[in-house]
Amino acid sequence: MNGSIDITVVASLICTIGGFVVAWLMFGRTKTKDDKAEGASIATITSDMGYIKSSVDGIDKKLEKQADKHIELLERVCDVEASAKQAHKRIDSLEGEIK
Repeated sequence: MNGSIDITVVASLICTIGGFVVAWLMFGRTKTKDDKAEGASIATITSDMGYIKSSVDGIDKKLEKQADKHIELLERVCDVEASAKQAHKRIDSLEGEIK
């Protein structure tokens, strides 16, 4: 009976240790796969962020050009208003001479 208990205890210990080893190996394998998947995900996100950054830079350039055109248009409107004011003064002066 004593020899039988020793074999049972030894077999139980071997199975327990074997279970831990198998679990550890599977954990390592799963972790490696997860790390690879996470790396691919990070690479995709980084690539997308680069694309978004370049798009935002393009929009900034277009907005700056639009602002320059707006300023130019405001200057032209001011010139036209000044010219119209001078024209009205000349017209008023001519009307005064005619009367």
